Order: sequence, then structure tokens, then C-alpha cells
Amino acid sequence: MSNLIEPANIFATAESIEYADGSVVSKTIVKKPTGNVTLFAFDKGEGLAEHSSPHEALVQLLDGKAEITIDGNPYHVVAGQAIILPANIPHALKATERFKMMLTMIKTS
Repeated sequence: MSNLIEPANIFATAESIEYADGSVVSKTIVKKPTGNVTLFAFDKGEGLAEHSSPHEALVQLLDGKAEITIDGNPYHVVAGQAIILPANIPHALKATERFKMMLTMIKTS
């Protein structure tokens, strides 16, 4: 069963994904060879360990607060703000409180 949101349907981004206690939840909105758009919901204290991607990505916070570390530098991001994760640079995410985000990954050849 796919968790993709069907095209030509209006949806509220932040309300399209729910928090789960002690977990990180994800839901794909668009999945194409050229890139993906994914919603995430992080419970407080949850996160993603440091990693890197060969693709640039845009993180848009929809709810809550996060600490996003890029190349060892911490950034405190709140709902309504966005930050770009550069390609091939280590980054990590941590929920300083519950937060929801939309990740838009642009793939390059």
C-alpha cells in the first residue's frame, strides 16, 4: 500500500502526518526519478543521526522546533522557517520539541 498523496487533491501539509510517541514518522507526497517530497513527524528527542546525501534538499518546518546541524554547525529552526541541506555535506536533525517538516530532495545526474 502506497502512502503517496494522490495528485489533484487539496491537502493540508501539517495535518497530513501524525506524531507517534517515541518515533519518527514519514509519508511520501511525491516520488519521481528527479526528486522526492516527503513529510516527517519527529517526537521530542527523536532525530536522524549525522549522514550526507549526494543531493541538495530543502527542509521546511511545518510545526514545532528542531536543531539541524550542517557540517558541525547547529541551526535552530522553528515552524515557518526553512533551511537548505547542501549535497555531500554531513547533517543531522534533532527534535528539541515535537516537529513536522517537509523535505524536498532535488536529484542531480
